[in-house]
Amino acid sequence: MDVLEALQSRYSLRDFAEREIEEEKLEKILEAGRLAPTASNQQRTKAIVVRDPALRQGIAEACSGQAFVGKAPVILVVCADNDRLMRCGQSARTVDCRIAWSFMCARAAALGIQGCWIGSFDPERVRALLGIPDGYAVPAVYPMGYAAKDDGQRREKKPMEDFRVWKRF
Repeated sequence: MDVLEALQSRYSLRDFAEREIEEEKLEKILEAGRLAPTASNQQRTKAIVVRDPALRQGIAEACSGQAFVGKAPVILVVCADNDRLMRCGQSARTVDCRIAWSFMCARAAALGIQGCWIGSFDPERVRALLGIPDGYAVPAVYPMGYAAKDDGQRREKKPMEDFRVWKRF
């Protein structure tokens, strides 16, 4: 599967099978995140792999009580320290985390594993649960696993004409 095929196969999964993610596949997913570009190549990003059921349940509660989060066999929490604003005004660490997440998400899809990016969560509760030190940005929580049934919520995307702008807005 090439990169575009992996991206086209990706969808948000909220109904996970009771099946563990193989260690070999998990390592490939993490390797994709490790290879992601970072601001000034500082490589400050960390990916915390959460498999423990009690911790997964706590993270689900920190994610606005979204029960499906705790049912995923793995939750990735991506974080980075030493934050700074880039000249464009964006947080370097938040951007770094999201790039790593995107790379891992694409690699997971290529391996038949899906997940759901969670934006509704309390980063301080997640920080406390996982012992993440102060000073780390915690912009991403990603429960992932195999689909319980093959009817993923692949949503239609806007046509290219609505996305692409040539030269000027």
